[in-house]
Amino acid sequence: MTVHRIHSWTPAAVVFDCDGTLMDTERHWQDARIRALREYECEPAAGFAERAKGLHYTECGRLMAEEAGRPDLAAEMTGRLLAHFRVLVAGNPMIMPGARQLVESCAKFAPLAVASNCPREVVESSLGRSGLLGRFDHVVVPEGEIRPKPHPDVYLTAARLCGAAPADTLAVEDSLCGIRAAVGAGTRILGVGPWPGEQVAELVDLWVRSLDEPELSVWAAGRAGVQGPD
Repeated sequence: MTVHRIHSWTPAAVVFDCDGTLMDTERHWQDARIRALREYECEPAAGFAERAKGLHYTECGRLMAEEAGRPDLAAEMTGRLLAHFRVLVAGNPMIMPGARQLVESCAKFAPLAVASNCPREVVESSLGRSGLLGRFDHVVVPEGEIRPKPHPDVYLTAARLCGAAPADTLAVEDSLCGIRAAVGAGTRILGVGPWPGEQVAELVDLWVRSLDEPELSVWAAGRAGVQGPD
């Protein structure tokens, strides 16, 4: 995992995860999970938040039901999870540091897409309220035959819609679930967030703590003058 694996490369498309990558909504998911579980008189065990991070909301609902010892209530708890999340994110949609600047820089040299495990209306609403939605050519979510992350479908579909081969596409991700999806699709990967440990970091081409890191800003600004993938 070194900078030189992307620093001289120009992607033909850039595909961003939404929660925790573009939008500061992972804390809303965490709060929504806690609120929903407490409705069933359950306090999540240590490590539950990390296990749930990045999962499709239906899979998260199933995990919550198992955590509460009520697997039969998976659909009901999924509904409660979404209800709490929608209230929380509508009240406080916040962009992650550096996300707006990176998106604007990347839009100058490549088509952009969002690949998310969230419902389409949630993704488009949060990006719309933040003023970012119009920067993206496509929003891809699990629907129809498109399976959720960690399956590669959302990234394969996003690359295709952008007219790029997966190998010429950069995925920007913050969760292991999403990284596994990007690995399966065969894209290059920019990981973002607290250091995940060597085992996860080895799966990506570059890991940065935040999208506002100077090396990333310099790279993105420099790509606008380069024609086509290197």
